[in-house]
Amino acid sequence: VQLQASGGGLVQAGDSLRLSCAVSGRVFPEGSMAWFRQRPGKEREFVSGVKWTGDDTFYADSVKGRFTISKDKAQKMVYLQMDSLNPEDTAVYYCAVALPKTTYYRDYAREGFYKYWGQGTQVTVSS
Repeated sequence: VQLQASGGGLVQAGDSLRLSCAVSGRVFPEGSMAWFRQRPGKEREFVSGVKWTGDDTFYADSVKGRFTISKDKAQKMVYLQMDSLNPEDTAVYYCAVALPKTTYYRDYAREGFYKYWGQGTQVTVSS
């Protein structure tokens, strides 16, 4: 499984960006995907997650109401629509894939829950 994240860039506060993550290789129907980010000088943190099957989505409190995760199973793509961006959103954004696990609802925000990672895409928000 390989992941390719794209869509990052330099924007101004209040602008929007849409990140994309293309999955190549096997997709596990009962698995899940997520977006994480690593802000300058900080550890990587969970941003949003979704299962391939079903409609459940999850967001970090810091992005709730501004970011929207979506998926296209047929195209094996996952997206992160980011609106009302602010300088605190400046980070490298990573997409990740987890294998099917019964502990998903407990562990979906844990970095160690995800097995495959993309290379990251830089998002920079200027004030």
